[in-house]
Amino acid sequence: MPLLNDKQSIALCGLMAGGVFVTGILDILNNFVVLTILTIIFFTIIINLFLLKEEPNKKEDNDIK
Repeated sequence: MPLLNDKQSIALCGLMAGGVFVTGILDILNNFVVLTILTIIFFTIIINLFLLKEEPNKKEDNDIK
């Protein structure tokens, strides 16, 4: 089961890109709290991609049986 749907994933990617851009412009990208938040967002996106990739294989296996 995917963690996020498509619209939520796109919004999270936009938030990540905007966060990197804004914090880079404000020169606070080296702040521990900012890096932690951006890292959590990044890993949420990556985990969601792996969960989406695994789901179609399960459906194919059920169709074969």
